[in-house]
Amino acid sequence: MRSMWGMLLGLCAATAQAAITDVTLDNGMRVIVKEDRRAPVMVSQVWYRAGSVDEVNGTTGVAHVLEHMMFKGTKSVPPGEFSKRIAAAGGKENAFTSRDYTAYFQQMQKDRLELSMRLEADRMANLQISDELFSKEIQVVMEERRMRTDDKPQSVLYERLMAAAFQSHPYGRPIIGWMNDLENMTAEDARDWYERWYAPNNATLVVAGDVDADAVIALAKRHFGTLPIRELPPRKPQQEPEQLGIKRMVVKAPAKVPYLLMAWHAPTLRDWQNDWEPYALQILAGVLDGNDSARLQKSLVKTQQIAASVGAGYDPVSRGPGMFMIDASPVEGKTVAELENAIRKELQKVQQEGISEAELKRVKAQVIAADVYQRDSLFFQAMQLGEYAKVGLPLEALEGRVDKLRSVTAEQVQAVARKWLHDDRLNLAELDPQPMSGQPQQAADAEVSHAH
Repeated sequence: MRSMWGMLLGLCAATAQAAITDVTLDNGMRVIVKEDRRAPVMVSQVWYRAGSVDEVNGTTGVAHVLEHMMFKGTKSVPPGEFSKRIAAAGGKENAFTSRDYTAYFQQMQKDRLELSMRLEADRMANLQISDELFSKEIQVVMEERRMRTDDKPQSVLYERLMAAAFQSHPYGRPIIGWMNDLENMTAEDARDWYERWYAPNNATLVVAGDVDADAVIALAKRHFGTLPIRELPPRKPQQEPEQLGIKRMVVKAPAKVPYLLMAWHAPTLRDWQNDWEPYALQILAGVLDGNDSARLQKSLVKTQQIAASVGAGYDPVSRGPGMFMIDASPVEGKTVAELENAIRKELQKVQQEGISEAELKRVKAQVIAADVYQRDSLFFQAMQLGEYAKVGLPLEALEGRVDKLRSVTAEQVQAVARKWLHDDRLNLAELDPQPMSGQPQQAADAEVSHAH
C-alpha cells in the first residue's frame, strides 16, 4: 500500500502534466490556456496588472472603483446588461481587486466562451464612465468600505497596522481606499485610471477547462487581437526601507473581545529556482498553523487554554514585499500581553530547538496536500496561472512549486524563523475593545470582491 506521501507525489506529477499553452498576441496581450476535460465547463478570466499598488495618494481606491464601473456599460452594452447576458447564457461572473491586479471572470458552459470574450474585449476598449453613474456608484463603494472595514474592528486593526508597517510602499494603503479619497473622487479619476492601465498589453486572458487551446487562441485573436497597443506609464520600484526596530500600536474600537496581530517583514518569491526562503517560510507557517496538531493551536488553544483562536499565514506570491503574520484572540480572563508572551515562547522553541524530521514530513504532507487538492477546482487553477503571470513569475515556478516545498529542510525552517521572525522586523497591533452595540466581525480580506 502506498504511503500518503507517495500518493501526494503521484498526484502532483499528474497535475504538472496538464497541458498549458502560453502565447502573446501581436498587441502584447498574453493568453494562457489550461486544458482540463473532466467536465464540459470552462472558466475565463481577464487580468489587468493594475491594483492598489499602482495608485497614488489622493486617489486611493480608484482601482476598485474602476472595477465597479466596468459593469456600467459600453457603447453597445447598456449599464447592467453585461451581467444579464452572462446569466442568460447560464453563466456566473464577478470581479475582484487586489493590491497587485484586478481580474474579471466568467464560469460557463464551454460553448459560451465566445460570448465571454466578446463582452470582455468590448469593455476593455469601449467603456463609458458617465458622471451620473459614477456619482451613484461611488456611494456604493463608500458604503462597502463602511461595512467591510469601518464597522469591523479586526479590519480596522489590520488597516492601521499595514499603514504603520509600510512607511513608503503603497501596500500600506487599503485596497478599498481611504474614505476621504473616496469622498473626493471624480469620474475623471476613474477615466484616467482606465485610460492608463486598461490596455491589451497590460492584460492576460486565462482560460481553463474543457477547451481546445488552438480554438481559444483563435477566438482571442479575433476579439482581443485587434485592440490597439497602448504605451504604459513607467513603474517605479518603490522599495520599502528596512525597518529599524519593533513598532507597537493600540487600536481602540467597539468590539467584544481583544485581538492581537503580529506582522514581520519577509521576502517574497523572485528567482523561483534559487530562492529557498519563501518555500521554507511556507513550511514554517504550516508548522505553526494548519490543523489541530500544529504548534500554536496545540499549545495555546488546547494545552495552555490561553487563546480562543490563533492562526499564522504567509503568501510568497506578490509584486511587492511580503509579510509573515500571526493573529490571535485570548480566552476570557487572559490578557493580550499573556497571549503575546505565549506566542513568543512557541516561536523561540522553533528558533532555538528547530523541528524534527517527523514533524517536517507531516507538515510538508499537509501543505502539499492543501495545494494539490485546491487544484481540483478549475477556478483555482486559472487563479494560480493569472496570479503568477501578473506578479511576473514564470509558469514553471507554479509547476515546480511542489518540488521546491518538498526539498525544504528542517535546518532551513529553523533558519528563516531566526532570520525573519525577530523584533526589528515586527509590527504589532492590539485591539483594545470599547463598548459596542453591533456584532463581532472578522478581519479584512486580502482582496476586495463582490457581486454586482
